[in-house]
Amino acid sequence: MTTVDNTNQVPARVGTRPALETRELHVSFGHNPVLRDVNLVVPSHTAVGLVGESGSGKSTLGKTVVGINRPRQGQVLVDGEDVASAGKRRRAELRRQVQYIPQDPFSSLSPRRTIGQTLAEALDPGKAKTSQHQDRITEVLEQVRLGADAMGKYPHQFSGGQRQRIAIARALILQPRLIIADEITSALDVSVQAEILTLLRSLKSTTEASMLFISHNLAVVQALCEYVVVLYQGVVVEQGSVDDVYREPRHDYTRGLLASVPGSEGFSLD
Repeated sequence: MTTVDNTNQVPARVGTRPALETRELHVSFGHNPVLRDVNLVVPSHTAVGLVGESGSGKSTLGKTVVGINRPRQGQVLVDGEDVASAGKRRRAELRRQVQYIPQDPFSSLSPRRTIGQTLAEALDPGKAKTSQHQDRITEVLEQVRLGADAMGKYPHQFSGGQRQRIAIARALILQPRLIIADEITSALDVSVQAEILTLLRSLKSTTEASMLFISHNLAVVQALCEYVVVLYQGVVVEQGSVDDVYREPRHDYTRGLLASVPGSEGFSLD
């Protein structure tokens, strides 16, 4: 049986509703439980890292939050509202407030659509015309440091790092309350990974979006996030501020993860 340490929690900011909250979330595939009693909070204007080894349930949690997976029980609250209990129209609005960035953006970008068409479709699925949304598309492309000339190009004309910027732009264009970033730096080489992290840190200060940053890379989480949630076999075993958890991990699993990081004794990116 997994022992859970609940001494530290990710706090909701006083006077504000969390961007995301899950309450006793259970997810199963068939008879196999994948997530059990998952309680977490992503405060407003904050990045929370979700860490754990492959198979721990990190991506399942992210996909459940955006509605790709359905929970067996429990609640997903966006901006304080239970998504499942909302009416059809309001539920659709809440879903648009949560945007998902996949690990592999190339597979999620249509090779037959220009980048402008893809971003226009995100804004208005019924009328995906670049010309009607040109100003907003230009604005968001400049936010991710690609520029307006990317609008008329196709996904294959970009590098992996540039495609990840396009995926970030697609998430940002709706001005969401929350972004779920699912291992978005893991397939990139170190130099490109650093560029994406620099971009994400900049966006934290210039947008209203909060972020659930899913990663197995503890150093990347330390560089980007204020808080961290540790997931082991579908259970949250530890959570708290990055500084506290990394400096004094309370759970054996967390200690093992930190020990696997090069230069692990008191490791830091600073």
